[in-house]
Amino acid sequence: MKNILIANSKGGSGKTTLSTNLAGYLASLGGRVMLSDLDRQQSSAQWLQRRPAEFPLIHSYNPRNKTSVLEPDWIITDSPAGFRDEKLSDAIKQADCVIVPIQPSAFDIGATTDFLGRLAEEKTIRKNKTFVALVGMRVNSRTHAAAGLAEFMEQTGFPVLTYLRNAQVYATAAELGVSLFDMRPSLVAQDIEQWVPLLDWVIEATDNEK
Repeated sequence: MKNILIANSKGGSGKTTLSTNLAGYLASLGGRVMLSDLDRQQSSAQWLQRRPAEFPLIHSYNPRNKTSVLEPDWIITDSPAGFRDEKLSDAIKQADCVIVPIQPSAFDIGATTDFLGRLAEEKTIRKNKTFVALVGMRVNSRTHAAAGLAEFMEQTGFPVLTYLRNAQVYATAAELGVSLFDMRPSLVAQDIEQWVPLLDWVIEATDNEK
C-alpha cells in the first residue's frame, strides 16, 4: 500500500485540488485508490459524492471504520488546515511521501515557512524514509508574486516539483466530481503537462520500503 499525504497548515493552499486530481490520475491507472478527507469542510468527500459512476472508482477511506475497507493500492490523505503536533507526526510516519502545496502570497509563504520547519524536524523525513516535495498552486507566470514564490521555494531545501497555473478547468473539475485525467485531453493538455513532474515524482517516491 502506498500512502501519500497532502499537507500544509495554511488553509486554502490547494490541498483538495491536489488530492482529488491525484486520486483521479491513480484511479485511471487501474489501482484501488482511497481518498481520506481529514478536513472538517469535507471538500474531498463531497467531490467523491459528485463523482459520476462511469469514471474510475475512487473509494472514501475512513480509518475508524476498518471493517468496510479493503486493502488499497493507494491512500491519499487530504489533511486539514492547522494540522500539527502529534496528529501531523503520526500522519508523516505512515506516509511514503508528503506533498506541500503553496500559493504565491505573502500570507501563504509566511505560514508555510513555519510548517516546513516543522517537517524538517521529523525523524522519518530526516532519515529519508518519508519524502517531501513542494508544488506551486494557482500560479500566474510572469508576475512578481510568482517570482517571489519561486525564489522562496528554491531556498527551502525541498524539491520543487512543478507550478500549476490558475485555470478555470480546476474549478470545473471540482464542480463535476472529476479530475483533469477524466476530462477531454484537448481541454487540459497544458495542465496535464504541468502535472507530469509531480506524477513522476510520486511514483518514484512511493517505490520504496519504509
